[in-house]
Amino acid sequence: LAEFLQKTQAARYGFDSFFALGGAQRSQTIAESLPVSAVATKETAADSRTTGTEYSTTNVQVEGVDEADFIKNDEKYIYMIADNKLIIVDAFPAENSKIISETEIKGSPRDLFVADDRLVVFAEGDDEVLAISEYDFVPRPRYAAKTHAFVFDISDKEAPDLIKDFDVSGYYFQSRMIGNQVYFIAKDYVYYFNNFVDMPVLRESGKIIASPGVFYFDMPFNSYTFHTIASFDISDPESVNAESFMLADSSTLYVSNDNIYISYPKSQPYGYYEGHNRERFFDVALPLLPNGVQQSIRQIESDDALSQSEKWDKISSILENMYNGLEEDAKKELISKIESAVEDYELRLEQERRKTVIHRISINEGSIAHEAKGEVTGYLLNQFSLDEHEQNLRVATTTYIYGPRESTMYNNVFVLNPNMEVIGKLEDIAPEERIYSTRFIGDRLYMVTFKNIDPFFVIDLADPINPAISGQLKIPGYSDYLHPYDENHIIGIGKETEGNEFGGVSTKGIKLALFDVSDVSAPKQIAKYEIGKEGTESEALHEHKAFLFDREKELLVIPIMEVKGRYFDSKYGYYRNNVWQGAYAFTLTPEKGFELRGTVAHSEDAEDYYYGSPNAVRRSLFMDDVLYTISSRSIKMSDLGTIESINEVKLPYTEYPDYPMPVDIMVGIAE
Repeated sequence: LAEFLQKTQAARYGFDSFFALGGAQRSQTIAESLPVSAVATKETAADSRTTGTEYSTTNVQVEGVDEADFIKNDEKYIYMIADNKLIIVDAFPAENSKIISETEIKGSPRDLFVADDRLVVFAEGDDEVLAISEYDFVPRPRYAAKTHAFVFDISDKEAPDLIKDFDVSGYYFQSRMIGNQVYFIAKDYVYYFNNFVDMPVLRESGKIIASPGVFYFDMPFNSYTFHTIASFDISDPESVNAESFMLADSSTLYVSNDNIYISYPKSQPYGYYEGHNRERFFDVALPLLPNGVQQSIRQIESDDALSQSEKWDKISSILENMYNGLEEDAKKELISKIESAVEDYELRLEQERRKTVIHRISINEGSIAHEAKGEVTGYLLNQFSLDEHEQNLRVATTTYIYGPRESTMYNNVFVLNPNMEVIGKLEDIAPEERIYSTRFIGDRLYMVTFKNIDPFFVIDLADPINPAISGQLKIPGYSDYLHPYDENHIIGIGKETEGNEFGGVSTKGIKLALFDVSDVSAPKQIAKYEIGKEGTESEALHEHKAFLFDREKELLVIPIMEVKGRYFDSKYGYYRNNVWQGAYAFTLTPEKGFELRGTVAHSEDAEDYYYGSPNAVRRSLFMDDVLYTISSRSIKMSDLGTIESINEVKLPYTEYPDYPMPVDIMVGIAE
């Protein structure tokens, strides 16, 4: 591996990092492929009322593939990470809710999973690592990141028992659970210095138990990142399996029931542009020069007795003499001709460079194996830009091309087979706009792009070789997240917009929309609801786990930081937003649209005017007829029908002195 890194000139990056790192069938219908409602049912005596009979679960992308979060629940208990602790709340019945255990977690806890009487917490930490580089004479220390998987037996909810502590090298990235099989991924920049490579290791209770094999690919980059995938059975965590893949730093992860897809923007290796400039000169500029000049330059270039610098000295002299001998008009004409050819050449190359690399890694009962890699033009927005269907991978991208005189942007849809070869594509969709949200459902893709208005596209993928646009709808605003209501309706959450006096577009508050796609050739918006003024935000805009929807209960709950207006703060001498923190609960049906059941306020204090306040609602869930809304400071319980308050549980929260940034400034930065 060290030889490979040296050959690909990653040694230069490794030196930098020494300091930077601190040393189904085709006939399947859309309805069949829709995610089930985010609800689980428990058979229990209705009159016991010590546990709920039904309860919500985490909103996930792929049915059967659970996604870790900082909070999980079952029919009675809420399990969550709060203030670097594992908190278990006896939450049902709501009137008697209370915290029954608090367990300190070593390091920085991030996410968790729960399965019956087992719970796993993923946390980040670091260790001082000693290593002896090639021909060095003493161990040199550095701090290296590691990701822990702490497995607890929670048979006794009041006293969780730590039974396993697995850790792998690197920072926590993401994790999934399929059945009882847990897969978690850690990323670590490849530390390469003085011919020493710090290889990934797998530990149990701090002791090294394995060194995963490292798979790497003949794709030189400026930098490399180890992606270590570890797996274990949460119900019987006696052993752990791990493999590591040396890739570029990944940006997007998508997991199906059978595969993990890791993707990253394609980049060029160190020294690429030096060779590029030479090729551009000889392939594009030189053929446009006078024949005599071309011959002289080619003779110089073929003279092996000359060094590269000597060759260029002679070539530049010939070019200077040529330009000095031309009339001014002829010189301008030649330069314009060359510049135009170079621009066309650069745009073609730029399109080739603006690509995303995707690796398919198969998973099955804990086994992990790299199967194939492929490339598509453009860049992904998020995990919803990818979807596996009938063994094919569907991908939606936006291409950005920047030229010296003009730039362009457009969107694409690709279908790749299991070998990661492109077998179908639809390109140049919505020029000069970018993708804001996508959702693949069955044989369709619903896609929202935006620049001045919101084109909502329905794309037919029934024939994977020939994707086609079935219909589109153009309306103001845009959707950041799309969620299926049923096979004929799609929910969108985003921002409303309106034209401004400068000919552009101004962003307003949160917009909820319901689209009817029963006629794919003519989708229509049949309902919408606006919340707040400019600057209003919701965690559900960028985190799908914050979106709570259940079709059977006709329930939709959205966390909201609402800007209600502005006022002048005489204490500080500037205007501030009047902000409300809480959650909006709706009854949602295609017939009546969005009907507000009520709101749950977590704060109406003017001091909570900044994004990321500890009073901001981050998640919501339900058990039977109780709605639970969760912020960093508390869990509030409300009647699911009337949204009237039932109870509140205060959560452990350490106050840190900070300097909050006004929400309108934060929104400006985000946009």
